[in-house]
Amino acid sequence: MTHPYRSHDCGALSASEVGQTVRLSGWIHRKRDHGGVLFVDLRDHYGITQIVADEDSPALKLLDSLRVESVVTIDGEVKARSAGTVNPNLSTGEIEVFARSATVQSKADELPMPVAGEQEYPEDIRLKYRFLDLRRESVHANMILRSKVISSLRQRMTAQGFMEIQTPILTASSPEGARDYLVPSRVHPGKFYALPQAPQMFKQLLMVAGFDRYFQIAPCFRDEDARADRSPGEFYQLDFEMSFVTQDDVFNAIEPVLSGVFEEFSNGNSVTPAGQYPRIPFAEAMLKYGSDKPDLRNPLVISDVTDHFTSSGFGLFEKIVGGGGKVRAIPAPNTAEKSRKFFDDMNDWARSEGYAGLGYVTRKGGEFGGPIAKNHGPENMEKIYAELGLGADDGLFFAAGKENDAAKLAGAARTRVGEELGLIEQGCFKFCWVVDFPMFEYDEDLKKIDFSHNPFSMPQGEMEALEKMDPLEIKAWQYDIVCNGVELSSGAIRNHRPDIMYKAFEIAGYSKDDVDANFSGMINAFKYGAPPHGGSAPGVDRIVMLLAEEPNLREVVVFPMNQKAEDLMMGAPSTVSAKQLRELHLRIVEPQKQ
Repeated sequence: MTHPYRSHDCGALSASEVGQTVRLSGWIHRKRDHGGVLFVDLRDHYGITQIVADEDSPALKLLDSLRVESVVTIDGEVKARSAGTVNPNLSTGEIEVFARSATVQSKADELPMPVAGEQEYPEDIRLKYRFLDLRRESVHANMILRSKVISSLRQRMTAQGFMEIQTPILTASSPEGARDYLVPSRVHPGKFYALPQAPQMFKQLLMVAGFDRYFQIAPCFRDEDARADRSPGEFYQLDFEMSFVTQDDVFNAIEPVLSGVFEEFSNGNSVTPAGQYPRIPFAEAMLKYGSDKPDLRNPLVISDVTDHFTSSGFGLFEKIVGGGGKVRAIPAPNTAEKSRKFFDDMNDWARSEGYAGLGYVTRKGGEFGGPIAKNHGPENMEKIYAELGLGADDGLFFAAGKENDAAKLAGAARTRVGEELGLIEQGCFKFCWVVDFPMFEYDEDLKKIDFSHNPFSMPQGEMEALEKMDPLEIKAWQYDIVCNGVELSSGAIRNHRPDIMYKAFEIAGYSKDDVDANFSGMINAFKYGAPPHGGSAPGVDRIVMLLAEEPNLREVVVFPMNQKAEDLMMGAPSTVSAKQLRELHLRIVEPQKQ
């Protein structure tokens, strides 16, 4: 053996190596003392090998003295385990290595958190000692999965003729979107770079430059609060753009990539095949699912029953409808045997979420129950049930109020009812597109029309639509990719014509000078010949989170921040020296104490 540290890794040995002398290096994962015989699980990136040292082993005393997570090199002989001690859960479970000698590479102090085992541990400790947390089996496996997923995404995009191009990290601040992270310029006093929220401008300029198909695994930076499906500070996306394409072309390009990656790493879960992603218009998604991120694993469909309550014995709903509100119905199938408490708990939950409440009707053997049914009348309830195709033992929940509020509550209730009744289909990844987003919306606070989503999307109908249609009726060539209720990305066919862009911004109250000042790089480029183009940017972190079946992005990000956007391990953000501030022409102004 000539290598100083190992002849094999800790996941490599099997019965075929029995009798060989080997050298292994790794971390002491566990130790078990069986009365004069010490068993050590030696772990490295590749696996675990059981090391044995008894009183005949010169390594016994040293191994016995070391704490777990110390790093050692073991020389020893591969022996077959007896039939009763084979471990089928390990790739090396047929063998063990009898230790002839041991060398300490690094001693471990007492651990602030355990590595062996999968017990829950406080997040602040996990993040402060992330290098230890990453040694744990499940977290380590998530990072390996992430690496493989990114590699697969790259290969699939390249195979489709996309070219990987890196766009700048130091760029200009944008007036649109989330809050920028700003970087002061040393050589330009008083001026700032911004970290890109996304490579949006640059990828569109690459299309203007004639590159036709671009992609990159792009880092994006946004100064916004953390959520379970959103990392504070930074995240990565599969950013891509294509020239001379329609919406169908974009869909046909990315569906095989997403379905292929999910099939490759789904562990047997079913995946919506490429070419079969349902396309759900935004208005339909908000009506049927109460969300623009519909989870199609849930079979429940929301219905609008407003017309049934225009004149009703149930005065509350009649008043809401008379004031322009909506009533949405969420079925609760086969709940005849559920107690009244199930329905009351749902109502209490709605109130805890900040809503006025969630009305309900119970039904058992065809008999209606509850105050809504009593006041609305059995005959009228029969009409609703017939229209919705509900049965004699199905309950029904109602969300009533202003249209957006009713839709939002109905969507949340649909999810909760589906979970409570065990209706969410397991073992599958169900993709869909949400399409036909409205180009504009009415801002109640500012009392004006504004863009509803991406201002750079091409309006359906182009200039003619902008000139002749009610702005609130105009749809955009804009789309979202959704999987299991998680939005993977937004995308669009872009507005590549300056005349249409000026007109779209004019409708939203922006002058030509405003557009020229705020988006000069892109609008100027479009004046020199821009191809029709479009793209999207599925979130890498969210893809891996779904495939790893983790509820939180921090479980699939190697060195994540906490919810306060703090890096507890490296101590960021941190104060800087007065010398550094002087070089950047900056002075700290402390916020006033309240």
